Amino acid sequence: MSASTIVYEYPFNERIRTYLRLEHLLHRLVRLVERDDPLDHHHALLVIFEIMEVGARSDLKSDIMKDIDRQRSALQAYRGNPAISEAALDRLIAQLDAQFDALNAQTGKPMQALHDDDWLMTVRSRIAIPGGTCSFDLPAYHAWQHESAAFRLQDLQRWMAAFAAFAEPVFLLMRLMRESGHAQRMLAAGGNFQQNLPQNRSYQMMRLELDASLGVVPEISANRLIVSVRMMKRDDQHHMQPGHEDCSFDLTLCG
Repeated sequence: MSASTIVYEYPFNERIRTYLRLEHLLHRLVRLVERDDPLDHHHALLVIFEIMEVGARSDLKSDIMKDIDRQRSALQAYRGNPAISEAALDRLIAQLDAQFDALNAQTGKPMQALHDDDWLMTVRSRIAIPGGTCSFDLPAYHAWQHESAAFRLQDLQRWMAAFAAFAEPVFLLMRLMRESGHAQRMLAAGGNFQQNLPQNRSYQMMRLELDASLGVVPEISANRLIVSVRMMKRDDQHHMQPGHEDCSFDLTLCG
C-alpha cells in the first residue's frame, strides 16, 4: 500500500467485526504507550477501557481458539508443496500452537484481573463523565499522572498483560486472513459497483483500496453472498453525496 492510497476493510460477520475493532484499539494502545506524556497515558487508559468493552463477549475466547485451529488445519494442507518452505510453515504452526495453548490455559472471565483492580475501576467509572477525572474528582488519579513516565508505563504494561493472550492471536489471525486474498482491479461504473460472491468458498472480509487523490469515500454493503459499493463525495460541510464518475479500485476478498 502506497502513501497515496486508502484501504477500507469490511467484515462479513460479527466475529471478524470484533477482531477488527480489537486490532484497531490494540494498535492505537501500542502507539500511545510508547510516548511519555501524561496526556498520552490518559488516552491509553481510555483505550484499555474500550478494549475491555469490546473483549467482554463471552464467546471471544472460543471464537479465537476455533479460528486458530482452522488456520492450523489450512496450513497443514500445504505440507509437501514445493513452493512452500517447510521451515517457515513449521514456525507459523508452532506460533499458532503456542497461542492456542496460552488461551486454553486462561481460566475465568476474559480480563477479569482488570475488573478486580479497584483503583482502575474507579477511574473507569469517572472517565466517561465529561471532566470526571479532574483533580477534585479523582485526586489519586491526578497524582498518578504526576508520577514518572516509567512508573505509569509499569502500570500500563501490567494492565495490558491481562489481554496479551487475546492480542497476539488476533494480530496473527488478521494477518493470515489478509494474506489469503489476492487484489483484483475493479471499476465502479458511474460510482456504483456490485458483485455476487462465488458460493464455493466462504469469505470473511473484504478489503477495498482506493487512490486517495480520487476524493471519494466508499459506502460498502456486503455479506457472504454479495458485495455492493457506492462511491460518495464529501462537500465543504462534510455531507456525503453520491459520486457519478467511473472509479477504479482494488478489491480483495479474504477467507
